[in-house]
Formats: sequence, C-alpha cells, structure tokens
Amino acid sequence: MDISLKGKRALITGASSGLGEVIAKEFAADGAKIGLNYHSEAEAAGKIASEIRKNGASVLALQADVSDAGSVEVMINTFVKEWGGIDILVNNAGIDGVRSLVWESNISEWEKVVKINLFGPFYCAREVLKYMVAQKSGVILNITSVHENIPWSGYSGYTAAKAGLSMLTKTMAQEVGSLGIRIMSLAPGAIKTPINQSVWNNPETLGNLLKKIPLGRMGECEEVARVAAFLVSDYASYVTGSTIFVDGAMIDYSNFTHGG
Repeated sequence: MDISLKGKRALITGASSGLGEVIAKEFAADGAKIGLNYHSEAEAAGKIASEIRKNGASVLALQADVSDAGSVEVMINTFVKEWGGIDILVNNAGIDGVRSLVWESNISEWEKVVKINLFGPFYCAREVLKYMVAQKSGVILNITSVHENIPWSGYSGYTAAKAGLSMLTKTMAQEVGSLGIRIMSLAPGAIKTPINQSVWNNPETLGNLLKKIPLGRMGECEEVARVAAFLVSDYASYVTGSTIFVDGAMIDYSNFTHGG
C-alpha cells in the first residue's frame, strides 16, 4: 500500500521529540507539508525541520503552548497564512505529569495535565475547524492512550483527560460528519520513546511492563506513525468517530490470559 499525502497540509503538535517527531517525518515522507509545533525545544525543533527539508519536504516550525488558547490561535493563523489552508491536524502534545494519588495531588499540577491533554486538543480543533468547515474537508487525529480505558493509579489527571479526549473526538466527529470532515483518535500503548526511557532501560521495570502486553514487547514510534499516516489518508475515508488502538493488545488486560 502506497500511502500518499501529497499536497496535504498537516500540523502536528508536540513534534519536537518522540512520537510527534516520528509522525511529522512519516507524513513528510508521504508528501505532506508539515507544521511542526513545539513548546520550548526550539533547537530540537529546528534540527528536525532541517532534516525534513533535506529530504525534500516543506516544513514550518511553530512555537505555541497548546494549553493557551491565544497561543494556539496565533499558531493556526500563521500556519494557514503560510500554506493557504489546513488539511490535517494531529493533536499529539501531552504529558502524564507527576505521579500522585488524588488526595495528595497538587491542584495546579493536576490542572496542568488536563489543560495540555484535553484543553489543548480542544483549542487546536476549535481553531482548525473554522477553516475545515469552510472548505468542507479535513482530518483531525487525536492521540489519546490505552488509558482512555485503563485506569492508572497516581495519574488521575492523565486518565481523565485522555478519556475526555476520546468522548470529545466522538462528539466532534458527529458534529462535522456531514461536512466532509473526519475526526478520530489513535490510542498508543507502551511505545518506546525518550520520555519513558527509564522504564525500558531497567530490566525489572521493563519485565513488569511486558507482562501487561500480549505481544510481549514495547511498540516503536514508527509503528504508530504508519497507522497515523493511514488514518489521515484517503485509504481510511470511511473511518471517523472511533478510537484505533496501537498497543500490542494491552487493552485486552493480559493479566487475565490464564483465567481469572
């Protein structure tokens, strides 16, 4: 299958490292023009943008704090002014926050996690849809997590935000379906990225993690990025309002493999 995003204008948030970086590179390789959003990692974003340009694709690095509605508005307007419109938005920016049980939580830290993981995608989608509704086309892909379904003690802000983002996805898809716009979620499981290196570099914590994954291994960013490219492409033209899990079947609760 030869996925083509030629001529598509795609904005990926949180693209200065990890999964967002790999998605941006995958989309660029498939022919898309890239808006590469970053929060504070200007140098890293610049290097990624240079790599993409060297491979012949067009890219625009855009600084914005997705948890700030005004910052998001400026970013989207800058993107549209540069490329003349927008065809794809990937809401990837997110954090899991500091582990803390609910009664021990720092309110400002909890709110920060929710603002980035739920308010951020809402702010971005709100601005982007103004253009997509007018042109009657477009795709929004929200990166959620297996934790939109699986509880995770100590990370109530993260799980609540991801579950909320799943329902926001469904609701927005319902609102814009008749306008030729598709909106869906992609939920990664345990993916090997720099942010969780302390887990997969430690034999004990890695072993504990692998027990939760029926495939018996962590996923690679490229495996998620290829699914993302398919979902935003015309090959997935009848997919909307759903969450697609890329998780090695972690969502299947592998602890029950041998019975209850």
